[in-house]
Amino acid sequence: EMELFVHGFPSDVAALRFEWAWQHPNSSHRLLTPPLRHPREQPITFALRLLPRLLRAPPWSRLPLKIRWLRPPRPALELAPPPHVVEEEGAGLPRLKRKKGRSQEVGVSVEGCGICGQAQATPLLRCPRPLCSMAAHPPCLARLFLAPEPLQLLPVGGACPRCHAHLLWGDLIRHCLGEAEPEEEWAEPDDVIIPSSAPT
Repeated sequence: EMELFVHGFPSDVAALRFEWAWQHPNSSHRLLTPPLRHPREQPITFALRLLPRLLRAPPWSRLPLKIRWLRPPRPALELAPPPHVVEEEGAGLPRLKRKKGRSQEVGVSVEGCGICGQAQATPLLRCPRPLCSMAAHPPCLARLFLAPEPLQLLPVGGACPRCHAHLLWGDLIRHCLGEAEPEEEWAEPDDVIIPSSAPT
């Protein structure tokens, strides 16, 4: 039986690199001090100890990843994942389906950016809060979110410039792409799945 899977990688290559590092922690250069496997420790237990360390290591520490636990109750991790990594529960392997939203029907936006004020042929990122009308170009909003971290390239999140709510970058991108609620279908190949060692 599968215990969990990790999804939300930007590409198949990124997912495969994560999977390889998860399976070969001592050979990967991503973990400076990989944990040692205890004597008689089950493979699934060691994998669960390793998971949060990988999620906190670059380049995955800034990706909007999700962990989906398939069998309740989910075990307590030795180390918590980064706060922007979403943990979900539920059986099945959902795939996010696209819904026809503003970004797909219009294609480009003719409205002005709430930060630079210019109207460019670029889809705008919008605050998902119903009462907030913030809309901004992705580069403009990324620069605003990265102001406290000038050496980083990908923002994790930041405060909405209009309503000041904390927004996660991954949620803004998913909203812009028009992704709806998960549907019960097989997952895309950019998911990393770890099987349980429990007997079936």
